[in-house]
Amino acid sequence: MDENNTSTHEIDKLIQPMKCKNSYGYDEISSRILKSSAPYVLSPLTFIFNKILSTGVLPERLKFSEVKPLYKKGDSPVFSNHRSVSILASFPNIIEKIIYKRLYCYSINNSILVNGQFGFRDKLSTDTATFTFLNEVLSSLDKKICWRLIL
Repeated sequence: MDENNTSTHEIDKLIQPMKCKNSYGYDEISSRILKSSAPYVLSPLTFIFNKILSTGVLPERLKFSEVKPLYKKGDSPVFSNHRSVSILASFPNIIEKIIYKRLYCYSINNSILVNGQFGFRDKLSTDTATFTFLNEVLSSLDKKICWRLIL
């Protein structure tokens, strides 16, 4: 099996942690239904997802989402008091996670990401970025190296 292919086990590991919700996207399949039917749909999903991975083509239907207004605050009839929310189907979320994992591993294995890249990386966060920056500034000041910062 090609290392880029997925397995029923990998897909099941992505489905099981999903929150059991009754809400659904355009496909009308909620995460609750997906989780309960997982043993029956894992093989067909694996075939479909492996076809997507091998061809590099995501079916147009999986690119759709429903955009709905969500009320924030203020006068409800006023359009600017709402924000848009995209409601995705469950299947695109799964293939997105599979592709993300492949891209992330490829980036790490091939040293594509620089050390200063903190976003979307395991065990790195804005806190880590802030700590690293402050540590570098303080170390430089100890060595009497001048710093300039532009905001």
